[in-house]
Amino acid sequence: MLALTCLVLAVPLFQEGAPPLRIGNVLPQATVMAKGVGSDSETGIGALIPWADKLWAIGYVAHVRGDGIGLYSMGEDMVLKKHEASITGTFANRLVHWDSKQVFLGPHVIDAAGVVRTIDGLKGHRLTATCRHLAEPKQKVLFLTMEGLLFEVDVQSLACKELANLVQALALPKGAQPHFKAAFSAQGRLVVANNTYEELEYLGQRTAGCLAEWDGVSWTVLENNPFVEVTGKHNPTAGARYGNTLWALGWDRGTVILRVLHDGKWTRWLLPKGSQSFDHTWNTEWMRIREVQTERYLMDAFGTFFDVPPMVYGGTVGPIRPISTHLRVCPDFLSWRGMLVLAGDQTDNAVGQPQSGLWFGHLDELWSWGKPQGWGAPWWQRQVAAEQTSDPYLMTGYEHKVVHVVNDADTPCPVTIEVDVLGNGTWHPCAELEVPGRGYQFHLFPTGYAAHWVRVRARKAGLLTVSLHYT
Repeated sequence: MLALTCLVLAVPLFQEGAPPLRIGNVLPQATVMAKGVGSDSETGIGALIPWADKLWAIGYVAHVRGDGIGLYSMGEDMVLKKHEASITGTFANRLVHWDSKQVFLGPHVIDAAGVVRTIDGLKGHRLTATCRHLAEPKQKVLFLTMEGLLFEVDVQSLACKELANLVQALALPKGAQPHFKAAFSAQGRLVVANNTYEELEYLGQRTAGCLAEWDGVSWTVLENNPFVEVTGKHNPTAGARYGNTLWALGWDRGTVILRVLHDGKWTRWLLPKGSQSFDHTWNTEWMRIREVQTERYLMDAFGTFFDVPPMVYGGTVGPIRPISTHLRVCPDFLSWRGMLVLAGDQTDNAVGQPQSGLWFGHLDELWSWGKPQGWGAPWWQRQVAAEQTSDPYLMTGYEHKVVHVVNDADTPCPVTIEVDVLGNGTWHPCAELEVPGRGYQFHLFPTGYAAHWVRVRARKAGLLTVSLHYT
């Protein structure tokens, strides 16, 4: 029996000409890695895109430090091949530019026949986003770097021009590490996300992260919290009002933050954190909101996958639904040949040779990953006024729920728990809590209790912490 086991183990995993080996949802041969000791940082897959009858992928290393990875493609044979135009760098950007029938992936431009060109002026930059130009969307695109440099590129000549340094334009605090992660243009503006967040942000001693917008002339900071994703869908046939809803994903020390721009107006929504392992500038790598089926959106945020309705009716976001809780880092995900494909950033130099692979499966498989659970604090030692309400906080999709209220002021502060059962912005009182000065109260919801959103109303001024735990 032992001899037979040894014989089986001696068979090579990858035989030339053999069908691709599949172990669970993984093709081990479809792995991006720096050969030998070519990378002493990390080796991830920053972005994926279907184009020219193939699945294309761009690799990334940290701080443009490494060797041997780059641009990859996979055809119907399910073999991942490295392209001869590959450049090792820090890339996590992608855009389909239908006007020119080209794809922008990292510093590369791929035409409809799969011919690859490279933008020489962007080779050495850490590219985090590519989006449509505000003034000349058919002729130019915009690139954002992690350091906050904004470039415009001509889609035909690939001429590259620096437009702005956002560290200066947005007045980031001195000494803070800029970490711009995403950008998207819609409704006449460019919106960018910087996710700088370290212990100083957690302690409230600095606010270096931000969400900001540019109208082509001036910059406006929308919020001084770290944001990691900005996305939407360019739909010119639907018009500005219905076709270009924009989503921005961020966080503070208490909750996940979802900002939504629709019909020129911003709204703000709060979600539970499925994990706090992501609470740092670096550790977010990279949470995304993507259209994974036609008009079906999937959001990966702080260890939870969410089903996100794309509609905004009456200024209200449709109820978001948690799918599963997980710890996987998914820099990008999409549908290809009937499969859901998840990029990865699995192994860095701390545990050996950096490498990452792809996960192939079906969208519905995500429901089996882990039962939704999470926690969040809409108010964290917040000085609130009488009759002030918190932002809406997601409630649906979790089985067990409890809300904790702490009053750090000397005087009592009664609060009302309110719920939106229809998800249309109509609120009803659910429970009343009398919270004494320097005191604490909690409310335990019945098992399986369901409403789409919940919020808290302070009946008197106080210094309140409101924390909801879902299991």
